[in-house]
Amino acid sequence: MPFFRITSTKRQVFGVIIGFIGTAILILKGSELNPNQNYLYAGFVIASTVMYAANVNIIKRYLQDVKPLAIAAGNYAFIVIPALIVLLVSDFFTVETLSNPKLLHALVYVAILSVFGTALAKILYFKLVQMSTPVFASSVTYIMPIVALIWGVLDGENLSYIQGLASILILIGVYLSHKPQSKPK
Repeated sequence: MPFFRITSTKRQVFGVIIGFIGTAILILKGSELNPNQNYLYAGFVIASTVMYAANVNIIKRYLQDVKPLAIAAGNYAFIVIPALIVLLVSDFFTVETLSNPKLLHALVYVAILSVFGTALAKILYFKLVQMSTPVFASSVTYIMPIVALIWGVLDGENLSYIQGLASILILIGVYLSHKPQSKPK
């Protein structure tokens, strides 16, 4: 039964499941570094995954003809008030913070991260959703743990065979979810 009137093939769903298994292996392997953490917070990850799935399907179903830049602008217009409230109730506007000589330097990095790491990424992601299927667009995000793993290796962490296998599973899942259907003969 298609949700949002968007159909997915069995292969796409299988690819997403394979990618999820690879991601779960990476997370579980990483949790060995800190076994005493509270795993109940994983519920927030599950909730955000459900919201993420709804988001990608809403964009594909109802915002197909809206420009990705307009979607991103709408996102930021919606969150600007809560963001300002957080700034106001935090310690940001104190004399200590505003007189810190590193503040300007930090704000430049935040601006760079927000423009290139978030805004530009969102615009490209929205375009990807419009060009492909929601299953493929969401499966591409399974690559994020691989990027995190690469950053860890560059930072001196060891890469295990299990983490390498999990990364390969993720890539197989992404491939399966995007592989064009073979045409019947």
